[in-house]
Amino acid sequence: MWRYLRHDVGDRRVIHAHYRGHGRSAQPREKTRLSIADLADDMDAVLEDAGVERAVLAGHSMGVQVALETYRRHPSRVVGLILLCGAPSHPLRTFRGTGTLERVLPEIERWILRAPHAINRLKRVLMPTRLAFEVAGRLEINRDLIEVGDFMPYLEGLARIDVRLFVAMLAEAGRHSADDVLPTIDVPTLVVAGARDGFTPPDRSRAMADAIPGSELLLVEDGTHTAPIERPQVVDEAVARFLTTAVDLGFAKQKSGVKEGEGDGDARLVTR
Repeated sequence: MWRYLRHDVGDRRVIHAHYRGHGRSAQPREKTRLSIADLADDMDAVLEDAGVERAVLAGHSMGVQVALETYRRHPSRVVGLILLCGAPSHPLRTFRGTGTLERVLPEIERWILRAPHAINRLKRVLMPTRLAFEVAGRLEINRDLIEVGDFMPYLEGLARIDVRLFVAMLAEAGRHSADDVLPTIDVPTLVVAGARDGFTPPDRSRAMADAIPGSELLLVEDGTHTAPIERPQVVDEAVARFLTTAVDLGFAKQKSGVKEGEGDGDARLVTR
């Protein structure tokens, strides 16, 4: 989701963190610590390790919840929020416009736990294929806007994730809510929604933007849950403008009242 954005934000430092058990991150040692709060604490640890005092957090899908929870738990770390194609709470209740996924997920998880190794092997074979891409084009993504080469890395990454970890984190996302955080946010916030997003209906993004004081909302025409790689120019231009006009100006104002040596005065971008 970040392959265009990470290169279109000028000379800003971009930190691209991988969730536990995702991408280059190892499997979690503690299998029960997969909550959104745990992932928010991971974000704090990543920033600490990178020597970054404050950052703009950019989250896609579940990353929206992680960014909001990070703001709740570590507010001094956050100077801005970019919330793309996600909901602040209980995303399974509105997945494809119904609460079916939330109801059936426990049964899906029970079936997976009966033969996780076989399912993982099957997934690694079937997921990173042109067939899976065509299926995704029929179910969610806008086939007319997205390039195969842009979406295949997503399928390849999904194929490598342990299916038990995936459903466990999905369940945690389904239980989580940051609705109470929204009215308390006092940093610049950009909300991006796909007008045809079936996974996170745009009405949820509109409601989130309405609840965050002073936030901006970008509705991506014909965009789905993968809007950042369907219409990258539209999304990246909006993000670049947001970083310059909202975040940088805020930094300048803060810096004028900060003693020398306090703060880093440099807007970093962290993606999840």
